[in-house]
Amino acid sequence: MKLEILLFGIAREIVGSSRVQFDLDAPLDVKAFKLILEEKYPRMNHLSYYKVAVNQEFAKDEQLLQQGDEIALIPPVSGG
Repeated sequence: MKLEILLFGIAREIVGSSRVQFDLDAPLDVKAFKLILEEKYPRMNHLSYYKVAVNQEFAKDEQLLQQGDEIALIPPVSGG
């Protein structure tokens, strides 16, 4: 299963790209995906938190990812 991930803010800086692709052997949920992501990019662990959006909606850890889903990593932002 191929997943294309969109990255924003500090997540984009950590990974070094605004898009990455993952090839996975089996379907997985958001929580398992985050563990794989943090293993591949250990600096992601330094973020206090980040949200995962699937098909433009925030996803819960239990949500299964499917081939063709639009997945985005949304780190905390600051502003005023």
